[in-house]
Amino acid sequence: MKIALPTKEGVIDNHFGHCDFYTILTVNEAKEIVKTEIMPSPKGCGCKTNIAGKLSENGVSVMLAGSMGEGALNKLSESNIEVVRGCSGPVMEVAEAYLKGSLQDSGEGCHHHHDGDHECQHGENGEHECKHHHND
Repeated sequence: MKIALPTKEGVIDNHFGHCDFYTILTVNEAKEIVKTEIMPSPKGCGCKTNIAGKLSENGVSVMLAGSMGEGALNKLSESNIEVVRGCSGPVMEVAEAYLKGSLQDSGEGCHHHHDGDHECQHGENGEHECKHHHND
């Protein structure tokens, strides 16, 4: 089994499509990590690149991610990659938690395409901020 983790500075990047690279872990049947690889991240949102196809071609079957939009989630699912959202922290700790069975998908996505009362912003350092505008 191969697991992919969107990575930035050794931790899960909360924004799947804008990570520095993907850490790809090969896991044996005893649930031990036997190989670590790096796959460069294409620039742009995960739903607008072919990263799902490239990960699938590389044998990845699980994505442990912080957050992602519905478009990226759909592309990964179409490529038969199980997605677990809501992950955070050092990539190896996240992977070990998954292998122990202690991670579950949060069901939370990143919503980029909003109607007028909600605005999403992405900072230079990858931080993600959502603002709600109320018309009082």
